[in-house]
Amino acid sequence: MTYKTIEMPVRTNALLRPLPAARPVAVLAALLALALAPGARLAAQNVAPRPTLNITAYTIDVDLHPADHTLDATTQVTFTPLEDIPTAVFDLHGALRVDKVTDASGAALNGTRGPDATLVVTPQTPLAKGQALTWTFHYSGELESGEGGPVEGLKLAYVGDPISYLLYAARWFPMAGYTTDRFTAEIHVKIPSGYRVIGSGGSGEPKPAGNGEEEWDFSWTKPGFPGTIIAGKFEPPVSVQGATNIKIYTTAAHKAVAADYAGTALREFTYFESSFGLPDTTKINVVELPDDTVPAYWAPEIAAVAGSYIGGKNAFRLLANTMAHQWWGSEVSPATLNDTWITNGMARYAELMYLEDDQGHGALESAIGDVSAGALAYDTIPLSSAGTLAAYSPQFQSMTLDKGALVYHMLRWEVGDDSFEKILKSLISEYKDKGITTSEFEKVAEEQSQQQLTPFFAEWLDGTGAPNFIDNYAVYRLGNNKGFRTIGEVQSDQDLFNMPVDLRVETEGKTVDQRIDVVGTDSQYVIDTFGRPRRVVIDPDDWILKNTSDLQVRVDILRGQQLAAQGDTGGALQQYQNALKANPQSSLASYRIGELLFSMRNYQAAVNAYRDCLNGDDDPRWTEVWSHIAIGKIFDLTGQRDRAVQEYREALQTNDNTAGALNEARHWIQTPYKRPDADQ
Repeated sequence: MTYKTIEMPVRTNALLRPLPAARPVAVLAALLALALAPGARLAAQNVAPRPTLNITAYTIDVDLHPADHTLDATTQVTFTPLEDIPTAVFDLHGALRVDKVTDASGAALNGTRGPDATLVVTPQTPLAKGQALTWTFHYSGELESGEGGPVEGLKLAYVGDPISYLLYAARWFPMAGYTTDRFTAEIHVKIPSGYRVIGSGGSGEPKPAGNGEEEWDFSWTKPGFPGTIIAGKFEPPVSVQGATNIKIYTTAAHKAVAADYAGTALREFTYFESSFGLPDTTKINVVELPDDTVPAYWAPEIAAVAGSYIGGKNAFRLLANTMAHQWWGSEVSPATLNDTWITNGMARYAELMYLEDDQGHGALESAIGDVSAGALAYDTIPLSSAGTLAAYSPQFQSMTLDKGALVYHMLRWEVGDDSFEKILKSLISEYKDKGITTSEFEKVAEEQSQQQLTPFFAEWLDGTGAPNFIDNYAVYRLGNNKGFRTIGEVQSDQDLFNMPVDLRVETEGKTVDQRIDVVGTDSQYVIDTFGRPRRVVIDPDDWILKNTSDLQVRVDILRGQQLAAQGDTGGALQQYQNALKANPQSSLASYRIGELLFSMRNYQAAVNAYRDCLNGDDDPRWTEVWSHIAIGKIFDLTGQRDRAVQEYREALQTNDNTAGALNEARHWIQTPYKRPDADQ
């Protein structure tokens, strides 16, 4: 830095005048949940597929037989063609066999299986646009494995013990326009006695059906997204005293934590209710899912969470994300897949808002780093064109969930907390029980903030990437003991960037924050301080999605984790090595390499990687305790029990119980580690 003395009065001009500061961060009174979307098998195309049917109502009678993993169903579907078409194409789970399709008069229709678990029904005469029709489908099948489901390797429907689940995403009834086509539903479920059945709009009590069966009836009369049924041998529901609208249904395995989980659910619901307003119903059933399906799922009145995520230290975040979908997904839904970021992104950001309210703004800042990595991991097409991607792909999920959440985070910074709260409540009010388009979202945001936001949305919805900021500045000493003046320039590699950005001048005395407009590639600023400046930080509180070397490391690691989950070990290893090139001291990259090599039984290389992790930057801290545990396991597997016990003891000395690490270390001290028989 250069210091010069300026003998001159401080003048006020356009460059020196401070811009209006953002309102102080207010507590807005009120994410991996997956908001699954259709078209899972669709490859990326230039345009998203156009819907041809509008389904408005269902009447479903389904018999579940957990003992033999089967269901039998009769479903009446009321729909309207959106154009003149010779055939009607529905999605239906591939493991289900269609026995008969009839029209309203009872006449049989020709139905054949099409590609990608579709059902093509051909009427005697072509269907006319706008003609209301009701067809009846009779079908049955075995739902034990994930075979035939809409996503290869992902089980979304299962009939068996102790929990049967028919998620709306499984296409267990004929459907079209998943997550965009709102409908009403009457669902009647028959199942042997001894099960509790959860659905949207249920009374909570069964009626006898004969032959040792009971019938559970559900009615959802507002157009929405019912259709998820969960039947299990659950314990009696648990609620917080005085708040019986929220019930927790778990198996005996998680009974001990149900009461605490009910308290968490109530706090989250109360926060979201005050932030977004009353939902369609204040009744919420938090239901345990098996661990062989998605981590979480939502439907009207339902927040379903896998058992392994119930009661953990950070379980509240997944539950918050899932519950937020009662507003962002159930009440307000995307008009098209290109608009999915509105609901997916807001559900993720609602999770972060609750985190901030519960643990403070520092917790929000810490979480934003991980969300930013997800936002940039597959940022190759504009967010407003996400519907052209395969909807279950990591690309679609990263964009709509994480980048969508960052759009809300940055919008909050640009318009201020008061206007941001008005925008959210206006969206819920104006589009209650409706689909919303991106252009409609933009209109609401401008009306409620009274700001022209075209540059903002052009940057973050219609563009890709994030700016990389460079700051060049010089510091001058003002005469007459008036302090110092910092004159600088923020450089950006995004020519179209146009947003306010916070600059923080850290001095030997008081720190000074100033909000400046950064436009294009070069933006000048002048900041006066009394204390001598030590450094200038661009966007110190991480309100802006931006490229940094640290974030690139996170992106590489995230990509590696996703490739590893898909079984591509070579690709995953390459991504982790890319992260190490960017930061050779990255403990997390070394830990992930060790984890991957351990799974491949390359024990020596795995130990080397875990040692590198322990000698790295210790970010995040949990890598230390889990590296010691992993090394201990390897020593156990290679017959070095004394060395294994020493590693477990070193794990205990960290006093870090992230994800139950200390409990696991104590367990392996008592019992030598052995690989599971069915090790993956």
